[in-house]
Amino acid sequence: MKKNFARPSQGFSLVELMIALVLGLVIMGGVISIFVANRQAFRVSENVAHIQENARVAFELLARDLREAGGNPCGTRQIANILNNSANLWWANWAAGSVRGFENSAAGDLATAIAPVGAATGNRVATTDAILLINGTAIEGLNISSHDPVAAQFKLNINNSGINVGDVIVACDAYSAAIFQVTNANQANGTIVHNAGGGVPGNCSKGLGFPTICTPNGTGKTFENGGFIVRLSSAFWYIGNNDRGGRSLFRTSVSGTAIPQTDEIVEGVQDMQFEYLTRDNAGVLAPNYVLANTIASWAQGAFPRVTAVRMTITFVSNEAVGTDRQVLSRRFIDVVDLRNL
Repeated sequence: MKKNFARPSQGFSLVELMIALVLGLVIMGGVISIFVANRQAFRVSENVAHIQENARVAFELLARDLREAGGNPCGTRQIANILNNSANLWWANWAAGSVRGFENSAAGDLATAIAPVGAATGNRVATTDAILLINGTAIEGLNISSHDPVAAQFKLNINNSGINVGDVIVACDAYSAAIFQVTNANQANGTIVHNAGGGVPGNCSKGLGFPTICTPNGTGKTFENGGFIVRLSSAFWYIGNNDRGGRSLFRTSVSGTAIPQTDEIVEGVQDMQFEYLTRDNAGVLAPNYVLANTIASWAQGAFPRVTAVRMTITFVSNEAVGTDRQVLSRRFIDVVDLRNL
């Protein structure tokens, strides 16, 4: 006779199931904690890398403009300017200084006229510094083959130079340079003309000699063969409001034309401050860097003359990834020697 034996029950008991659930939750909690920590570390690293990249771009471009300020291919410091009302053109007033610093945001200064202080997009941020830089090094390789001052005409070494009517140009040789607006240009034979009149602002004279005299013939000057033709280039650097509710580094520039253009260079720039090292007419350096508002004159030939600029720029991250749940902040400092002043 067959006997049936009851099989033992199989599966987990309630206690075993609860222990398994608790262990699973502990393991999942650890995994989630590691994931969150790694994600936070990645976000911090990503934001720090973004700050460093912005700093590299900002310092590289700003330092380039600083090193070129006051320069021209011929190295002359005697600059004539026949543009109409050149003293009122911030981007062309070389005589007032090819390097000009602006401390904070003083009402009524030139910097406020270029970029007003305010809350609108592109406006300057109060209490931040700005700097204006002018140079004549924007094109290389356009040599003067001949110059007829009576006909107010240059012949260049190449045709199809890219110089057009209305372009603002610097001509130079070993003795002097002149800023003027092109009144006529012939790409086919490589000639450009600098008569009085023209467009906006136009020329007050056709004479390119120094000092500038605003009469039809002005101060005569014949530029030597082997001189250079370059575009006038100006850049005004400042901290402004971007269209995303933050601050960015902006550059308002004029390069070869009379029309300023404003570009946002990098975002996340919270503050920018400049200090200046000067030397006297005996070549003796000042013992300390000074602020822009302590320099009596930025004009060409004035002393004390600025010889180096110390830049302090503060960058912030796009995201609040700091340990205090705030944005990261990094301050970078660089010094640039002004080789053309």
